Amino acid sequence: MRSLRRRISYTLAATTLAAACGALGGYLLGRALTLKRAQRDLRDYAIRTIASQDAGSQDSRTVLAAIGASPFGFCSDAEIAYLRKLIFHSEFLKDAGRMREGKVECSATLGRLDKPIAQREPHFSQPDGSNVYNKFALFPPPEPRALALQLGESFVTYNQLPARDRNPIPIHYIGSGNNDPSLKSGLLKRPWPHASATFLTRDGEARLDGNLSATRCSTRYFNCVTGYMSVAEALRADRSQLTVCVILGGLCGALFGIVCSLFYRRNKSVEHQLRRAIARDKLRLVYQPIVELASGRIVGAEALARWTDEDGFAVSPEVFVRIAEERGFVGQITRLVLRQGLREFGETLRLRSDIRLSVNVTAADLSDSEFLPMLDQSLLRARVAARSVVIEITESSTARYKVAIETILRLRQRGHSVHIDDFGTGYSSLAYLHDLSIDAIKIDRSFTQAIGTESVTVGILPQILAMAAVLNLTVIVEGIETAEQAFYFAGMQRPVFAQGWFFGRPVPAPEFLALLAGEEIESIACAQVDWAEVPG
Repeated sequence: MRSLRRRISYTLAATTLAAACGALGGYLLGRALTLKRAQRDLRDYAIRTIASQDAGSQDSRTVLAAIGASPFGFCSDAEIAYLRKLIFHSEFLKDAGRMREGKVECSATLGRLDKPIAQREPHFSQPDGSNVYNKFALFPPPEPRALALQLGESFVTYNQLPARDRNPIPIHYIGSGNNDPSLKSGLLKRPWPHASATFLTRDGEARLDGNLSATRCSTRYFNCVTGYMSVAEALRADRSQLTVCVILGGLCGALFGIVCSLFYRRNKSVEHQLRRAIARDKLRLVYQPIVELASGRIVGAEALARWTDEDGFAVSPEVFVRIAEERGFVGQITRLVLRQGLREFGETLRLRSDIRLSVNVTAADLSDSEFLPMLDQSLLRARVAARSVVIEITESSTARYKVAIETILRLRQRGHSVHIDDFGTGYSSLAYLHDLSIDAIKIDRSFTQAIGTESVTVGILPQILAMAAVLNLTVIVEGIETAEQAFYFAGMQRPVFAQGWFFGRPVPAPEFLALLAGEEIESIACAQVDWAEVPG
């Protein structure tokens, strides 16, 4: 008995020691991999940011030159209209205008000012005679200050970096003029004593005093960018990799292999269940009303796919659609949604020409040579006109630009309306929308949810609505959940359509058709709202 206890003690001690050594080795390996990855992310961030800044600098100088050559009178109505036209076609610029003696006289956004707005001294001047302002004020506090470039009597202000250029890891940003590296701007969350000319004006990466950094300088203009983070921040940002490495070392790879095996089997299981559900027509559809905001009248419905797996758990569409996209069978979901939607909604679409059914398609569908023939055949079998089915595509689906333009053109030639879904998440420019030749934009719910808050996205809404007006695009607002949000859009001069829980949650076809027939549904409250009584 004593011998058995001794063997067990030795085994436990040896196992503990081996696990401790393995965990230490795993930690050192994970640390090295994490920091290497963080350094690569910093380098990519600096390269991507300086490329974006170069494009913005080129755009700003082109616009400044165009303003300087303006054939119209200084701050005249004609010149203000000219400024607006220049800004609407710019992806990087937010505003443009005229200033004299350090005071803004007019701008594309504000028009001609009765009282010019005085500006602080420029942050620094560049060799080409232009002045850089890092706190340019066009609106009173608490509106954020803008980054601006002035040349002569003309100025432009810049948009924020697009969302796709923001990095989820905690990168701190320093921007500097390479003619005067002591002038730093950007997101400095804490002082960094080593932010000297050595780091700010020379391409390269460095690790010093517990910090990682990467710098890239423009070869065309007078600016550099530096991204940096502390080692502690890098390790916290990618803690999962470090944890996996520790577990891998501590358990000598055995537990890691089991976890990977289980994870792989689980993923395969979800995929196989989804394939079976599609083959057996087990995905169901729900329909969310789209209403005319002014009257509360239902003008259409968006078909949304829902799936409950074989264990009885509801799987989010974001999850199963992504799996289908990654495995290459998302087109089967599109076919199922279209087939089931026409089966459940076909009679209504044939009888009511004022109702539209919206169907989402993916980037894979736009590139699929069989998509358009399948769509034509489905409509023919259902005896439904193409104009009754709206095709919704996300901004990300238009990444393959030429393919998207060609497919959208063919859809519209067939009679379909084409809408850009989740608009605003990709910060599309006016020229980009014009080339796509779409019929409507659906403003992403993130902008709607910001109404009534101090979020910066609220300030983008008027610009989006102005862009839609310029291109004569229909506007559909997603995610309206409160009367305040609905009231915000109800006063627009142009007709606005809306979608959200305030007007109705997604429901099965029988409930939706009953709603169309005139039954009382509590979620349809817009028609009963007296807008004059809603607090403004």
